[in-house]
Amino acid sequence: MEARATWIRNLSFTGTANSGFTLPLGAKREVGGDEDGFHPVELIAIGLAGCTGMDVISILKKKGQKVTGFEVIVRGERAENHPRRFTRMDVEYVVTGVDIDPAAVARSVDLSRDKYCAVTATLRPRVEITDRIRIIEEPGERAPAVSQGD
Repeated sequence: MEARATWIRNLSFTGTANSGFTLPLGAKREVGGDEDGFHPVELIAIGLAGCTGMDVISILKKKGQKVTGFEVIVRGERAENHPRRFTRMDVEYVVTGVDIDPAAVARSVDLSRDKYCAVTATLRPRVEITDRIRIIEEPGERAPAVSQGD
């Protein structure tokens, strides 16, 4: 994989990678930027959210879960002194759907964290990463209950 940041002006860059997509990179005005793009450190948090999110939703679909909405929220804490690296990242998985199995969601998160997500593997062990799951049950046709007599 190759990624590059091409300078535009001041602290403004365009980021690209093998996928061919581009994104604006910028910095806060107080450090000489124009506030016209993502701050590079934000992309680390977005990368974590996207990586684990893709894993979890893929696994939930394979498990037959009726997911109607899904969001991964990453909240990061950074060191006070430079280089101000992330010291902790809290990952919240918000799964909305019908008849969602909490055990299936928990297992999907575990698999992403422990086996599949390259971003998590890259950040650990230097960054403490915690997980939290929130399930929002949506009204809809629930799966029929199965009794032992059936």
